[in-house]
Amino acid sequence: MAMRGKSIPVLVIAAVCMTAAIAGCLDEPEIDERWTLVELMQTSPGPAAVLPGNQPIEVAVQGRITYRDIETGFLVAEARYARDLDRTSLVLDPDEHTLESALEIERILDNSVTAGRATKAVTGFDHLQQTIDLAFTAQVPAELTTGDPDSTGYRGLYLVLYMAEGEEIELDGGVDSLVVIPFRVEDTQVLHTGHPLNIDLGGGTP
Repeated sequence: MAMRGKSIPVLVIAAVCMTAAIAGCLDEPEIDERWTLVELMQTSPGPAAVLPGNQPIEVAVQGRITYRDIETGFLVAEARYARDLDRTSLVLDPDEHTLESALEIERILDNSVTAGRATKAVTGFDHLQQTIDLAFTAQVPAELTTGDPDSTGYRGLYLVLYMAEGEEIELDGGVDSLVVIPFRVEDTQVLHTGHPLNIDLGGGTP
């Protein structure tokens, strides 16, 4: 009887160790495999292009959405102008699909104005992938190239791709307009993406 009693703790310890080993093999998937993912598959101009500041920019985007839940809204490709964001503090890599990267896009959206956009109504469900082409003309704000030289590091133009709610309103003259409200990253578990548009500010260095 004494030998049987001593064997119980040994079996318990073995079971605990086996459970821990199994748990270690079942790590949670990366966030881009759990949250709805928005990707820039192709962009023109690309992230490395240096663009003149004295003419409009013809923007073409191929975006892809990989759904992780049922979502209905709009896919928005947009040029955003920010005048008060330290460009050196922004970490933007369209190939990085992390929560931190998506929150950087959200920060840009919260602190910028539109310089041109294209939208497409979308709906999808878990595991569905949609590839969507969007194109628009972006205007380079005059302030970006002619503003105070001391604040150059805080003025920037960004190409962003994100999901949003949309509401059509009628403007004066009977013209319809779409108001978009970006999905909040953490509330909707949607990962936005984007990259800077490098504008030649006159000194050869964007």
